[in-house]
Order: sequence, then C-alpha cells, then structure tokens
Amino acid sequence: MPNDSSKDQFVSGQSIVANAATPISFQLSSGSNHDDPEARLLIPMLGECFCNCNVSLLMDKAYEGDEVRSAAVFKGLLPVVPPKSNRKEPWEYDKQLYKRRNEVERYFRRLKSYRRVFTRYDKLDVMYSSFVMFAMTTEILCR
Repeated sequence: MPNDSSKDQFVSGQSIVANAATPISFQLSSGSNHDDPEARLLIPMLGECFCNCNVSLLMDKAYEGDEVRSAAVFKGLLPVVPPKSNRKEPWEYDKQLYKRRNEVERYFRRLKSYRRVFTRYDKLDVMYSSFVMFAMTTEILCR
C-alpha cells in the first residue's frame, strides 16, 4: 500500500520558460505546490545569454511574490508582472508588454493538444517529462 509521500511523485504541474519561438527551460512539480516556489527554482536555471541584458520576464500573478521578482532582478531580468489587488504597495509594470503573455498561454494550449500531456497518464516523472520534451520538439519543428 503506497504511503502519502507517493502522491507527490505523480506529475500535476509544469512551469515553462520560453522566448517568442522556443522553450528554454521547464520544470515539473506536484499539484500541491504553489507556483511561486517553483519559479524560484526555475529562474536560476536560465542561461547567462538571457541574463544581464535587459530581457523581460513575463509572469502571471501567481509569480508576483517579492522573492520571485527579486530572483529575476538578481539574474538581470526585468520582471513584468501585475501586482495582486490586495498589495499594500503596488508597483508599475509595462501593460503593453504584459499583453504578450498570452503567447505563453497559447503555447501551453498547443502542448496540451498532445493527449499524453493533457491527460498525464504517465506515473513516472521521467516518462512524462520525456514526452513533454518530445511535444516541445515537435512544436518547434512544425512551426
């Protein structure tokens, strides 16, 4: 009989960093994890070619925590994320640039058109991430 810790082995979420045409990095997470800590692990994985050159990092409100934004600034990225409505000290952000975040959402939709990505039949992270990489590669080649 499996114990409770085996639930975290099943993949429930993914985070992807991508530029306009291709994915750069991705990470799997369990569904019980919030997006904010996962982003703190993903941002340091970005290569040096994207850092320290005024590259914008578009994020949704799930990533608007102070630690994630400071990690992005530390890497030399410009975080573009709207503050939550209950923030006591909201900040300004580039609203026109933030509108381009829909490109990432459309990319997720294209990945989810692959049945194995959408339904998450694979029980092992290595099998699921392998197929996600296959789907990403197929999307790059089909464009």
